This record gives sequence, structure tokens and C-alpha cells, in this order.
Amino acid sequence: MLNPDLIAAIADELYAAHESRTIVPLLRARYPEMTVEDSYAVQAEWARRRTDAGHRVVGHKIGLTSRVMQVATGITEPDYGVIFDDQVFESGAVIEHAAFSNVRIEVELAFVLARPVKAPARIFDVLEATAYVVPALEILNSHLELEGRTIIDTISDNAALGAMVYGGRPVKVDDVDLRWVSAVLYRNETIEESGVAAAVLGHPAMGVAWLADKLAQHGTMLEAGEIVLAGSFTRPMWVQPGDVVHADYGPMGAVTCRFV
Repeated sequence: MLNPDLIAAIADELYAAHESRTIVPLLRARYPEMTVEDSYAVQAEWARRRTDAGHRVVGHKIGLTSRVMQVATGITEPDYGVIFDDQVFESGAVIEHAAFSNVRIEVELAFVLARPVKAPARIFDVLEATAYVVPALEILNSHLELEGRTIIDTISDNAALGAMVYGGRPVKVDDVDLRWVSAVLYRNETIEESGVAAAVLGHPAMGVAWLADKLAQHGTMLEAGEIVLAGSFTRPMWVQPGDVVHADYGPMGAVTCRFV
């Protein structure tokens, strides 16, 4: 376990990296005694600095919930991060690539909650609390070296959340079998990835239930009105300035953004 002063110093380092769009060395390599709980403490301190700067938490993201993502990262357990108000874009947005240290895109579903979800949570609790589900892209943005990352590094870096883009057709959870929502991901009119939402723990709502239980361990909970990115069902796709990203969710519509 790390002492509070060191946790605060690491949070300051990551906050500075976020502001300057830079990359810093891996934390686990520098602090081998660092635990998962230390990482969440760092994330909480980092989030507090953003809140103190005037930003507002509007939701959470869940990461590493699908087998394809665990294989891609070499990390075998889920994690979570927080979503701030300045990290949410609508479909069709033109996004500045230089606002991030690096950009990768994942295909997800976003749950918008009508009611809080308390622990212990079951899939039924999540579905009953959900106002609607909407297609979304997650923009990954790492402030730590990518090669050799561990769960310690990822959690500390707010689960690598850069931003999210939502669009398409919002649906009620009873109107579609969420397990079989599928999407095709294009970069500049070329199909790069495809996937189905059942890849997220068998059902994307299972990730939200996991998150509710995990947040309870840290003294917080999912609140009404929050957006929850439920986890990717495609591998991350690298994006460069000038790229147009388009995800086709079939009957649920599409999400598009362009990077400049």
C-alpha cells in the first residue's frame, strides 16, 4: 500500500500529463508494491482535481469486460473510470486529435439511468433502472506507456478514458435483445472491426451490475441520470488526424465523428 502523499503525487503527475497531452512511465514498474486499491485511490484524487477545476462527473465507464479486450491488453479483470461533462460528444462531432495523447476507438453501448443502482446489483436491477440504451463510441486516451501496462496502470489513468461519442437510436431495454446488438466499425469507409454486445460478460447489463458492486466497495454508487459505458465489444482501433470514424449498429442507427 502507498502512503497518501505518494498517491497525491501520482495523481498530480497524471493530472499534469492530462493537461499537457504527454506520456509518463508505467506506475507498476516504478512502484511494484502498488495495489489495485492504491490505483483507485489515485484515480479518485485525479478526479477530485478535475472537479475542483470546475468539471462535473456525468457517468462512469467500464473497461476490459470482453474477452477480446482482455486479450488485446493482457489484463484479465474489469476496471472502471469516471466520465466528465467535457468528455461527452454527440454523433457528427469534429474532434481535435491533439486534445489527446493518443487516440483509439472502441464500440460500446451506453446505459442512461433513470434510477440509482444499489449494491448488491443483479442484471434485473440494472434493466429496471435504465431509461434507455444508446450506441456509443469510446475514445481511449492513455497517459501511460502502452507497452507492458497492468491493471494498476490502467485504473490509475482513469481506465484510459479520453471521451465518448453517442448517437443512433435510443431504445428501451424491452425493445431489443441487448445481447445481440451488433456493430460494424469503419475508418475512412473501410471496415476495421465488428462485434456483438454479448461479448461483454454475456450481456452488457452485467457490466453495469459489476460496476454498481465495485462502486459500493469505494463508498459511492450509480446515480439517476448517469451515463454508463458498458464495455467494448470490439478491439481498440487506432485513429489519426483526418480519419472519419463510423459505427453502424443496424436498427439502432449509427455514430460518426471526425478527427482533425
